[in-house]
Amino acid sequence: MQYINSLAYAQSLDEKDPLKLFRDEFYIPKDKGEEMLYFTGNSLGLQPKGTAKIINEELELWKERGVEGHFEGDRPWFHYHKFAKESLAKIVGAKPEEVVPMNSLTTNLHLLMVSFYRPTKERFKIITEAGAFPSDQYALESQVKFHWFNPEEAIIELAPREGETTIRTEDILESIETNASQLALVMFSGVQYFTGQLFDIQTITTAGHAAGAVVGFDLAHAAGNAPLALHDHQVDFAVWCHYKYLNSGPGSVAGAFVHEKHASNSDLPRFAGWWGHNEEERFLMKKGFQPMEGADGWQLSNANVLTTAALLASLDVVDKAGFEQMRTKSVLLTGYLEFLLNESFTKDEILILTPNNPDQRGAQLSISLVNNGREVFDALAEQGVVADWREPNLSDGQNGVIRVAPTPLYNRFEDVFTFVQLLRKAIR
Repeated sequence: MQYINSLAYAQSLDEKDPLKLFRDEFYIPKDKGEEMLYFTGNSLGLQPKGTAKIINEELELWKERGVEGHFEGDRPWFHYHKFAKESLAKIVGAKPEEVVPMNSLTTNLHLLMVSFYRPTKERFKIITEAGAFPSDQYALESQVKFHWFNPEEAIIELAPREGETTIRTEDILESIETNASQLALVMFSGVQYFTGQLFDIQTITTAGHAAGAVVGFDLAHAAGNAPLALHDHQVDFAVWCHYKYLNSGPGSVAGAFVHEKHASNSDLPRFAGWWGHNEEERFLMKKGFQPMEGADGWQLSNANVLTTAALLASLDVVDKAGFEQMRTKSVLLTGYLEFLLNESFTKDEILILTPNNPDQRGAQLSISLVNNGREVFDALAEQGVVADWREPNLSDGQNGVIRVAPTPLYNRFEDVFTFVQLLRKAIR
């Protein structure tokens, strides 16, 4: 697409945008009475206007019926986790029985690693990306120690080549092949939080399985952002949160995926809880754990109704918009941001760490400033820009990065144009 660097052009794209009315479905934060430029959907999405309504409905049911709300009302709490399944399955490319909203992301990662990281003396190694989000690093390290292995020996961290900012798929495949005889688990992010790189999930999964390993993904920055096909790509397990691109609120309930080839295996080791037990016998209070079919069998406790209600409100907006339309706009929106940055700055001023191929990224661009990065970020904040600052990690820059994520449901092309104008002013 041939973009034009002008406000009038940006406004013309907004006028033709088939999703333009969905911005009105969200509360846009204000500063001094003016709407802020909000580009941190990769950290915390904005609140849908329908969130309060559905939460208040559950509060009203609790007020009027007390414990009977578990079996009464339009959405009985006993089955509450099931009301999100159809929508979540479409978003991550799965069957409804393969997904479940539960717990928090890192809790889910630990629970699934109990089942899927089963190291032996011969096979105990894990391949992951260097600089993964800290929770993933800590989870992998502690799981390895739990099995009495040395993390320095067991965890193989892959980094970009010297002078590059993202990891080549060929280097991942080479590492899998080299370590095949000792490999127990391949565990990557879907989208790398710092660089914004979208990993080739299908290719990595195929290679991991060929090496005899289990393959899992943390989709915190991919769910609701990038196209996913977990079932067709034969991913063994995955976890994600809903409060970023899926706008379900701070600390909201997370999600988990277990492929159907595992989900009916009742002999698979797991940490069990009563909500994962056969629901037909759940209230008989008997000994002997009988896991539910599918991902539901990994649940521990009954659903957190209020945070899951917020998730249902956000999924309603996504269902109405349609993820394919969201992805189409996201590619255009992020592409326009990249175009404007390349038009407006030299490589002596900024470096974009994120791949320039739309198939290798989601909505986020990670921008490394050559000079005075933190000062520039603070100057943007003074102008009503809400972006995200990250300290140096894998980049060659000395000033960290500004992560900017124009999301398709509530960001406009005009927002992107204005941001670049303000960035120019702040730098120069």
